[in-house]
Amino acid sequence: MATFEQVRQIVGDVLQLGDRTQSLQPETALLGNIPEFDSMAVVGVITALEEQIGIEVDDDDITAETFETLQNLTDFVNSKL
Repeated sequence: MATFEQVRQIVGDVLQLGDRTQSLQPETALLGNIPEFDSMAVVGVITALEEQIGIEVDDDDITAETFETLQNLTDFVNSKL
Protein backbone atom coordinates (compact mmCIF):
# COMPACT_ATOMS: atom_id res chain seq x y z
CA MET A 1 0.00 0.00 0.00
CA ALA A 2 1.31 3.42 -0.96
CA THR A 3 1.24 5.99 1.76
CA PHE A 4 0.07 9.55 1.40
CA GLU A 5 3.62 10.67 2.23
CA GLN A 6 5.08 8.63 -0.65
CA VAL A 7 2.64 10.08 -3.16
CA ARG A 8 3.12 13.61 -1.79
CA GLN A 9 6.90 13.31 -2.09
CA ILE A 10 6.69 12.03 -5.66
CA VAL A 11 4.38 14.91 -6.64
CA GLY A 12 6.69 17.39 -4.90
CA ASP A 13 9.77 15.97 -6.60
CA VAL A 14 8.23 15.93 -10.08
CA LEU A 15 6.89 19.47 -9.70
CA GLN A 16 10.12 20.62 -8.03
CA LEU A 17 8.16 22.19 -5.16
CA GLY A 18 11.02 21.97 -2.66
CA ASP A 19 9.89 23.08 0.82
CA ARG A 20 6.35 23.64 -0.46
CA THR A 21 5.92 19.86 -0.68
CA GLN A 22 5.35 19.64 3.07
CA SER A 23 2.39 22.02 2.85
CA LEU A 24 0.49 19.61 0.58
CA GLN A 25 -2.36 17.99 2.49
CA PRO A 26 -4.82 15.22 1.48
CA GLU A 27 -7.44 17.81 0.54
CA THR A 28 -5.00 19.92 -1.50
CA ALA A 29 -6.41 20.48 -4.97
CA LEU A 30 -3.94 19.63 -7.73
CA LEU A 31 -5.25 20.54 -11.18
CA GLY A 32 -6.00 24.24 -11.40
CA ASN A 33 -4.56 24.95 -7.96
CA ILE A 34 -0.82 24.32 -8.23
CA PRO A 35 0.60 26.37 -11.13
CA GLU A 36 3.28 23.77 -11.85
CA PHE A 37 0.65 21.02 -12.21
CA ASP A 38 -0.11 21.13 -15.92
CA SER A 39 -0.65 18.38 -18.50
CA MET A 40 3.07 17.69 -18.78
CA ALA A 41 3.29 17.38 -15.00
CA VAL A 42 0.50 14.79 -15.08
CA VAL A 43 2.61 12.67 -17.43
CA GLY A 44 5.66 13.13 -15.21
CA VAL A 45 3.77 12.20 -12.05
CA ILE A 46 2.30 9.10 -13.67
CA THR A 47 5.72 8.01 -14.92
CA ALA A 48 7.29 8.56 -11.48
CA LEU A 49 4.48 6.65 -9.75
CA GLU A 50 4.91 3.74 -12.16
CA GLU A 51 8.67 3.65 -11.65
CA GLN A 52 8.85 4.27 -7.90
CA ILE A 53 5.77 2.42 -6.65
CA GLY A 54 5.55 -0.22 -9.35
CA ILE A 55 2.08 0.37 -10.72
CA GLU A 56 0.94 0.33 -14.33
CA VAL A 57 -1.38 3.12 -15.47
CA ASP A 58 -3.39 2.74 -18.66
CA ASP A 59 -4.52 5.78 -20.62
CA ASP A 60 -8.14 4.89 -19.81
CA ASP A 61 -7.33 5.10 -16.07
CA ILE A 62 -6.50 8.79 -16.19
CA THR A 63 -9.38 11.08 -15.28
CA ALA A 64 -9.69 14.61 -13.96
CA GLU A 65 -11.13 13.15 -10.74
CA THR A 66 -7.93 11.18 -10.17
CA PHE A 67 -5.95 14.43 -10.09
CA GLU A 68 -8.56 16.52 -8.28
CA THR A 69 -6.88 16.22 -4.86
CA LEU A 70 -3.77 14.59 -3.45
CA GLN A 71 -5.98 12.12 -1.56
CA ASN A 72 -7.75 11.13 -4.79
CA LEU A 73 -4.34 10.47 -6.35
CA THR A 74 -3.25 8.41 -3.34
CA ASP A 75 -6.48 6.40 -3.47
CA PHE A 76 -5.95 5.82 -7.19
CA VAL A 77 -2.41 4.56 -6.63
CA ASN A 78 -3.63 2.18 -3.93
CA SER A 79 -6.35 0.87 -6.25
CA LYS A 80 -3.63 -0.02 -8.78
CA LEU A 81 -1.56 -2.01 -6.26
